[in-house]
Amino acid sequence: MTARMKELDPSAACHVETRDEIGMLSENVNALYQSLLTTIDDLQKENARVSQAEAAKVDFLRAASHELKTPVTAMQGMLDNMIMGVGRYRDWETYLPECRDIARKFGVMIQEILGASRLSFSFGQEALEQVDMGAFMEKVLSPHILIARSKGVQVDTDFSADFSVAFPVNAMEKALSNVLSNAVKYTKLPGKVRVCFRDRTVIVENECEPVPADVLTHIFEPFYRPDFSRSRSHSSENPDGGNGLGLYIAAKILGSLSCGFSFEPFADSEGEGRSGMRFTIFF
Repeated sequence: MTARMKELDPSAACHVETRDEIGMLSENVNALYQSLLTTIDDLQKENARVSQAEAAKVDFLRAASHELKTPVTAMQGMLDNMIMGVGRYRDWETYLPECRDIARKFGVMIQEILGASRLSFSFGQEALEQVDMGAFMEKVLSPHILIARSKGVQVDTDFSADFSVAFPVNAMEKALSNVLSNAVKYTKLPGKVRVCFRDRTVIVENECEPVPADVLTHIFEPFYRPDFSRSRSHSSENPDGGNGLGLYIAAKILGSLSCGFSFEPFADSEGEGRSGMRFTIFF
């Protein structure tokens, strides 16, 4: 049996027939072998987890490099044309401010990418805190209400079904902030954002064009932006268009905290004609 154990045969086990020294030795060998198999299994799972994390990091860096290349190429082309006096770019007084705007957006994008790359999606070191969700949501929601008002977006809240839950506060605050920011950013004017509790879930709804099913399959990928949200024109309702990191970060954090979540279209059943997207977090 120990020869089979040497080959890591998972079914190997010494048959215990006596309670003397040989029997005790057999039991100890069995216990030691089972402990070894458990350790090997844990190491294999950890190795798979690390490999998956490394693959995700490589994919993220590839996507980030591709995303950064676009504004750099655009600004370089405009500057080269201004220097050489090509066509309309001779009017440098018009196009230099555009280059400045591209540089500003480039800087914002770099900060978001660096923040996402530094973000550890394993929050095991952060202590759990028992939190009253009503007070917590009011704190997280406060800056987003100001942004919504400046855009003309109404924010309705209903925390009557309040509940308490234990989680790492900083991690959950970051996840919820990204969800709320996304809701405010993509609300169609004049529209509303509604935040409420229901059966120990947090629901964030925003009125907008429902996202098609084929887009939803990619919505949590880094830097993914549907065609209808890519506009960066100052005349659009959403001049920044987003960098496609908000929902990616929220999903990664919630996944690491073992919190279930869904993001799906909704249609109002109360006859008000409301429709849009609903993000639900299950505790």
